[in-house]
Amino acid sequence: MSYFDAASASPLHPVARQALLASLDEGWADPARLYREGRRARLLLDAAREAAAEVVGCRPDELSFTASGTRAVHSGIAGAVAGRRRVGRHLIVSAVEHSSVLHSAEVHEKEGGSVTRVAVDRMGRAAPADYAEALREDTALACLQSANHEVGTEQPVAEVAAVCREAGVPLLVDAAQSLGWGRIEGDWSLLAASAHKWGGPSGVGLLVVRKGVRFAPQGPLDERESGRAAGFENLPAIVAAAASLRAVRAEAAQEAARLRELTDRIRARVPELVPDVEVVGDPVRRLPGVVTFSCLYVDGETLLHELDRSGFSVSSGSSCTSSTLTPSHVLRAMGVLSEGNVRVSLPPGTAREDVERFLEVLPETVASVREKLGAPTPTTVVAEDALIVDALGKRCPIPVIELAKVIGDVPVGGMVRVLSDDEAARLDIPAWCEMRGQEYAGEEPAERGTAYLVRRVS
Repeated sequence: MSYFDAASASPLHPVARQALLASLDEGWADPARLYREGRRARLLLDAAREAAAEVVGCRPDELSFTASGTRAVHSGIAGAVAGRRRVGRHLIVSAVEHSSVLHSAEVHEKEGGSVTRVAVDRMGRAAPADYAEALREDTALACLQSANHEVGTEQPVAEVAAVCREAGVPLLVDAAQSLGWGRIEGDWSLLAASAHKWGGPSGVGLLVVRKGVRFAPQGPLDERESGRAAGFENLPAIVAAAASLRAVRAEAAQEAARLRELTDRIRARVPELVPDVEVVGDPVRRLPGVVTFSCLYVDGETLLHELDRSGFSVSSGSSCTSSTLTPSHVLRAMGVLSEGNVRVSLPPGTAREDVERFLEVLPETVASVREKLGAPTPTTVVAEDALIVDALGKRCPIPVIELAKVIGDVPVGGMVRVLSDDEAARLDIPAWCEMRGQEYAGEEPAERGTAYLVRRVS
């Protein structure tokens, strides 16, 4: 079985395993106590903090260990916003942030705050100029991920941090995906990360708050972790997290070059091997091991299941793999195809042979899924000015399949109206037009669902 989902969770690093087992015997006592066992535990905790801080590039007293990366994000946003409440209650986030950031933003809005969501380009990249434009006198905090978790695009953190610093606004960086590969450049103010992303154990996060940043921890106060993370520290896991972070960083440069070569091969070969595929995300400024592509006319959930049966564990941002049947917010913000979406994220140590086998299996798997799905006979009505495709009640990718089957039935310059009540069509039909060189003319209300207008250009 080839595990290609390291962006969700990386396999436990051997150093993490060794450190975890060793600290189970030495780090079980309360590090806040003054007796021998407590002092031994405190030494382990202090050593882990110093090791992690050295890798991050901060002072040890700026770094707190939390119960998860999500908890670090939630605590960081809440504490920074509360610490600057006299300035205002305006929060800035990018449209492609991790759900932990966006959920915090939603809570902030419900509690009376305001949020600006900065758009991204088709590569998934936010522009520093857009952050500068979003800044206001009442801005309490800005947030920007270091790299995107779904498509791998790296963000201009240093440039955005400079813009925020000039305005006197702190920047929180979600560094979960990239901290294992290198330090986060720029004059950022807060940072959050998660150990299971770099090969550490799950249940450990990092929250860094730079000296001078106004920060007011929220919730019941606790004497542990500078009051920023309540509860007894999971010391064995913390020790393993710090040890593995230092280990993966030592290997990062060489492994990044190797994985980048493998993902470059996937990016180049997939469009050659599989027709009607869009590779998404920045081709250059991206994480070393992540490559994402979307296949037209494919049900995402079925494709993932078939790849799993063939021995490959991958993930997807397709709406068809979600219980809500709504497209990934990242793909929606980028304006790219969501149907048949596959994210391949290679863990360190991935063999070239596994990648080559994936490239051998993928074309047949996609063809099989397309054949099983079939191309249903669309219900069409010729109106005076347009061909109407009735895809009501049909989920992705059926509306796009039916559109593709009839576009050739209208003359150049003619219009097709696709009726659909599937939310994914709002993203997938414009993305299909972009891929196939047709004109997306917008949408209009229909008696049921929405009518999506496509003009034939070629």
